[in-house]
Amino acid sequence: MNIDQCFYIGYISKTRGLKGEVQLFFEFEDYADLDLDVIFVEIDKKLVPYFVDQVKLHNNSTAYAWFEDVDHIDKAQQLVRKKIYLPNDKMPERDPDDFRYSDLIGYVVIDEKEGELGEILDVQEMPQQFIATVDMDGQEVMFPLNDDLIVGMDPEEEVIVVKLPEGLIDLYREQ
Repeated sequence: MNIDQCFYIGYISKTRGLKGEVQLFFEFEDYADLDLDVIFVEIDKKLVPYFVDQVKLHNNSTAYAWFEDVDHIDKAQQLVRKKIYLPNDKMPERDPDDFRYSDLIGYVVIDEKEGELGEILDVQEMPQQFIATVDMDGQEVMFPLNDDLIVGMDPEEEVIVVKLPEGLIDLYREQ
């Protein structure tokens, strides 16, 4: 199995107990919909399959898992901080009407006053809101994504029009 035949779902964050249990941290949004019977762990730039004996999902993007043949903390410790993947054919289907702020990555941002700012590179979820990171002429500009600031969007053209707070862009220009 090659990395281009898989999709990234997260990493193994730590061990738990002495019998080989590990904690998985998911960076994949719909982790509860994943089929976790076999997980591919990236070790030395190769994907190694681990068969899952048992997994317990939690609400905070984590799960505790036991793998076949990992029955001691020493074996589990070698997997900590390793990236985990699933084959592309196990990617869960998503309803086309299910919009998420992370879908805006790649969209061009146009501010009503400043004009075109650049392309959205990343969307991060913070405790109170989502934050977009835009590449504005080689400089990263960050601003909140919320209904008050978004004026409109065109999914076909991948354009989002915003009305950013007065002076926000000037702060980045002064740096």
